[in-house]
Order: sequence, then structure tokens, then C-alpha cells
Amino acid sequence: MLSVPLRSASRLSVLAVALLAAGASAADAPPIDPADLPGPLVIVGEGDVPDDAKQAFLELAGTEKAKIVVIPTAAKNADNQAARAFTQALRDLKPKSVTVLHTRDRKEADSAEFVKPLADATAVWLANGDPERFLEAYRGTAVEKELKKLHARGGVIGGSLGGAMALTDRHIDGDGPRTAAGFGLLSGFILDGGTRLKAAVAGNPGYVGVAVEGGAALLIRGRVARVIGDDGAVRVAVAKGGDRPAVFEAHKAGALMDLVQLRRAAANRAAKSPFPPAKPAEPVVPTGTLVIIGGGGSTAEMWERFITASGGPDALIVVLPTALEDPLPETIGEVSTLKRFGAKNVKVLHTRDPKEADDPKFSEALTKAGGVWFGGGRQWRFVDAFGGTLTETRIHEVLGRGGAIGGSSAGASIQSEYMPRGHPLGNTVMAAEGYEKGFGFLPGCAVDQHFFARKRFADMTGLMKKYPQYLGIGIDEATAIIVTGSVAEVVGKSKVAVYDPRKKPSGDRDYEELKHGDKYDLNMRERLEK
Repeated sequence: MLSVPLRSASRLSVLAVALLAAGASAADAPPIDPADLPGPLVIVGEGDVPDDAKQAFLELAGTEKAKIVVIPTAAKNADNQAARAFTQALRDLKPKSVTVLHTRDRKEADSAEFVKPLADATAVWLANGDPERFLEAYRGTAVEKELKKLHARGGVIGGSLGGAMALTDRHIDGDGPRTAAGFGLLSGFILDGGTRLKAAVAGNPGYVGVAVEGGAALLIRGRVARVIGDDGAVRVAVAKGGDRPAVFEAHKAGALMDLVQLRRAAANRAAKSPFPPAKPAEPVVPTGTLVIIGGGGSTAEMWERFITASGGPDALIVVLPTALEDPLPETIGEVSTLKRFGAKNVKVLHTRDPKEADDPKFSEALTKAGGVWFGGGRQWRFVDAFGGTLTETRIHEVLGRGGAIGGSSAGASIQSEYMPRGHPLGNTVMAAEGYEKGFGFLPGCAVDQHFFARKRFADMTGLMKKYPQYLGIGIDEATAIIVTGSVAEVVGKSKVAVYDPRKKPSGDRDYEELKHGDKYDLNMRERLEK
């Protein structure tokens, strides 16, 4: 099981789990696009709808301006007491309107007159029942089209579990583990209310299972899902994969999960060769130069050597500020710094969309660049935007033709093969499955930053115990390693800690300490004499 930052109530509680059955193919997993996220969803368990789930649904719908459509079609009797009671409860909250929409006739469901309330709605609620009743009536009709339009324009869709199960791209059909296709509004997940979820995810490599118990609810906005409710829990089911055991884990009100992290973890488990490998590549940079700064400042020497390694003042240098949160500042600090130290040709390249990053036109500048600079922020944003795209390939090509790659803080960790602190919900998780794989400019290593300033010694010790195949490198603030071939030279004001799990600790330290001017052979794993 993964270690996660755990907080409750007003604090942050993070679920970090993953997926899947051993031997699954990556092709079984649905595509992951961090830029393509679901609209808001409110999913509740069976029984009474918790008050905070009702309130969250109403607020997302527009409160007094809300135009709500209730669809009870999943129920055997669409006019049952529970559906009527909930519809009245919504009306008691005084939205602008509440309309009940129901038919079993697919021809009627495909008529413009029938779907007219959906075209104007801000919210839709799907009553509990059998998802197949809902899908048999509406799959492929104008109702499905209007629901997807509503969600695309930011409208909220909520539902009690049986109805909400139809929103995913796979749902449990019958007693499980057989699954059937749904509407695909929550891609990569299977919803249920009980233990049959375990068998369902084991039979569907690439999917994350979510069971919402009675009294609990799951509020989804963008990539983040939050557990709310009066009682009960939301359980996440993941099948065993690689060397990781299956998990069926309960999370109470206040817990947060990152949907993309879970999806990426699922894809990694489903891969034929999950990351990290048991035997990584040797820590050698065959061509080019890496400048890896630990954040918290820099020195003139670092910038001057990066510019020189990039081809000199006239060389094209591409700056990637994508690790920063939106909105980006009008002036990117690294651009100003590079120009201050003599760089004359600096270009900023930024996107959040991996489709754009895969477009040859977007990254054309990289084909002419002598250097690439990764800015600070959170390293997972680099992975989401550029991982596996043509842009990442072209950055590797800059290094391959003898250029330079540099970066600080997040821009340091992304350069190593193993990327610590990649969890989107917090930087305290050293090993966030789904976000462990860096861009690998420095193979065979795990690079952490702000190391001595933030006293991150125990974190790296734990990571090395978990993955002893890697060489751990902790770089302090205003300090860098400059790597050519297998040699790392320390430059800067503070220190670098090198963790070699193959060596027995000496005294009270399990790392070797390096300072300005020291050189270390990463492949031989030894300090070089001056």
C-alpha cells in the first residue's frame, strides 16, 4: 500500500492506491487525458441522501437559479415513494425549477420535445435502481446526447448509486464480475455499493473500483474527488499487480483523491513492464550536460555553465514554466535570469494539453534548441502535460545532440528516472504510484530537492529501502550537480547527499555528503579524488 499525506475534516486526506491484475495489457486501460476531466458529479450510496450531498448538489446547480431535472428511470417503479420524496426534498430547497423526466420508450427519449428540459437544465439527478433500465431507455438517444452536453457546459449530474452507475464507461451488470458499457462520463472507474467490486476490477484491468456505502457520498470536481456524507465510507478497490497487493480500502468524510493519479496508477499496473523496473539503466549521460539545482536560489556559475553547455549566448534556449500553477505570471523568472546572464535567444513553451504537446508544430522550437530549462513548481504538471508526447521525445533529442538540460526544484526531480514527491495532492509523498516516473535524463537515480533545508533525510532513507535499485541524490537549496557522462560535480553554497543502498551506513549517516567542488562518479558510486 502506498504512503500518503493523511489529513481530516478541513485538512487534506489523500487516497493513494492503484491497480491491476498481473499480466494485464496496457491496451485494456481506457485512455488518460489529464486535460479531459469530468464535469461535477455527486454520487451517493443507497438509502437517504445525506444533507451535505443535497446541499453540494444544489450549490453546483446554481442554488436559487438551479434548473434541476430528476430522472427516476433506473427504478423498477419510477413513481416510487423514495423518488417522490427526494424530488420533494429538492423542491423544498427552493431552486428555480424541478422537473421529472421519465420514459421507457426509446422513440420518445429521442424526441426533441422530450429532452427539452435537459437543454435548459443546470443539473440532473438520477434516482436509484438498476443502471440497465436507465441505459436500455436512453443509450444512443437524444437523452444521452443532452446529458453529455450538460456535463460539458459545467452542469452537475448527481445520483443515488444504482442510477449513477450508468455514468461510467463500465458498470457491473448483475452479480458481477460481468460488466457492461455505460455513458462514459466518469471514464476509467467502476461504481458499486458492495464487495462484488473486487471481482469486477480484477476482471477489468485498467479500472479503479469505487464503492459508495449508504450514508456516504462522493463529490467530484475536476480531477479531485472528496468524500462527504453523514456516515458510511467510500471504498476503493484495486486488484493486485506487479509486486503490489490488492486493496479494498475505506475512506471517511474529508478524504480526497486525485482521479488522474488513480487512473495513471491503474495504467502502470496494467502495463507489461510496470514502473519502476527491478534493474534500471546505469546512471550515465552519454551526451550533453545536465544542470540540476535543488531550488531555493542559485549562483552565477550555474547559469553561466548552463548557457555555455547550451551552445553559448546565441543558442536557442527553451524554458518550460509548466510546473507552476495557473495563471502563469506575465514574466517568467527563469527567462529574465537567463537573459541577465547573457542568453540572447530564449523562448517559452507551455501547455497543459498533452494533445497539443504531441503536435509537431508546438515543439518545433526544440528541434533547433541547444538548451531546455525546467522551472520550479510541482513536477507532476510536467508529467501530465509532456509525458509520453513528442515534446518529451524532442527534449531527449536536445540532450542527445550534445545540448544541455537544466532545472531547479520541480525541474530537478523531473530530470531523474525515479521522480520523488509526485503526488498532485501534496509534496509529502515520496512514492506516488502513477507519478513515480520522471523523464529519465539522469537514469538510475532518484533526485530530491530542498534537501538539507527541509530535513528530508528520513524520506530518502525510506525511498531507498523501498527501491534499493536506485541511487538517491538529495540536493540542497542554492546548490546543484552538473552531470556529464557519469560524473556529477557539486556547485553552490550548500551540500548534496548521495544515498547508495549497496553500502553499509558509516556512523550515524546513511548517505555520503558532498560540497562545492566535489565530484562523484554516479556509475562507480564513489567520490573522485580532487
